[in-house]
Amino acid sequence: MTVKLWLGKLRTLFLGDRERKGLLVLLILYVMLIDIALMYLNPFLYMISTMFKSTADLLDPTVRWIPTAVEWDNLRLAWEGLKFPTALKNSLIISLSSAVGQVVFCSLTGYAFARIKFPGRNLLFGILIFSFLIPPQTLIIPLYVLFRNLDLLGSPLAIIAPALLGHGLRGALFVIIFRQFFLTLPRELEDAALIDGAGLFRVFLKVMIPLAKPAILVVFLFSFVWHWNETFISGLVLNGNNLPLSLSLFRLDKVLSGLYADGEMGFDLNETIRMAASFLIILPPLVVYMIAQRWFVEGVERTGLVE
Repeated sequence: MTVKLWLGKLRTLFLGDRERKGLLVLLILYVMLIDIALMYLNPFLYMISTMFKSTADLLDPTVRWIPTAVEWDNLRLAWEGLKFPTALKNSLIISLSSAVGQVVFCSLTGYAFARIKFPGRNLLFGILIFSFLIPPQTLIIPLYVLFRNLDLLGSPLAIIAPALLGHGLRGALFVIIFRQFFLTLPRELEDAALIDGAGLFRVFLKVMIPLAKPAILVVFLFSFVWHWNETFISGLVLNGNNLPLSLSLFRLDKVLSGLYADGEMGFDLNETIRMAASFLIILPPLVVYMIAQRWFVEGVERTGLVE
């Protein structure tokens, strides 16, 4: 009995039981999590390391992660090459306006699909899903002709206006998120407000919107980041001083290509400046995510997006 008892304790210690995980299970779990974390963090750490390297460190095969001296000039050159203040302003205007517009109008549309019965509702929702499945690259010519006829070429309104109409970048997905969230709310809340004399729009503003904060946060952050990183539509319609940061990187790359040519050994002497520019571009959305991380994770769980 003593041997069986000790074997049972060892089994519980290493393999765990219903209440807690064993040491062996925890070890495997942590090894997997650390491996996945390193896989995702490796490019980011490489970017941070490279942007502070000097040309000598870049050409020295013995210097891989930690530079011998911090080269701050790379950030200055990237700042000037990106025309960072102007490009940052353009990115903020496009991303914030589009995100706010999609939150407002996609929530209205999602509420209508979830709660209001009207003729052709299922057909229209099917068309909405179909529009989400169409690759935007297949619509490049119609989009260009549309923007030209509306005299929107070269203007940020070509990106902002569709978002203000509840469409734009990933607009169909945001409508679906709001629809699924509103479907989870009990109808008794609406019925009580309607009995008290509230109309549909007032029910939406006073009852539904306060409860939809998780969905609003998820849609806002997704829309903000996707518009921040968007290059397809922006490259089609924007030019000159209206370029956001995502397109300023391509402009910087063209300038750097003429500054230093790749050597015979295949070294890219512009890599340090490119990495510094990439860091400046991802820094604003990274700060936004770090601030809103806890609420964002809770919002994803409550909206059922992970399912």
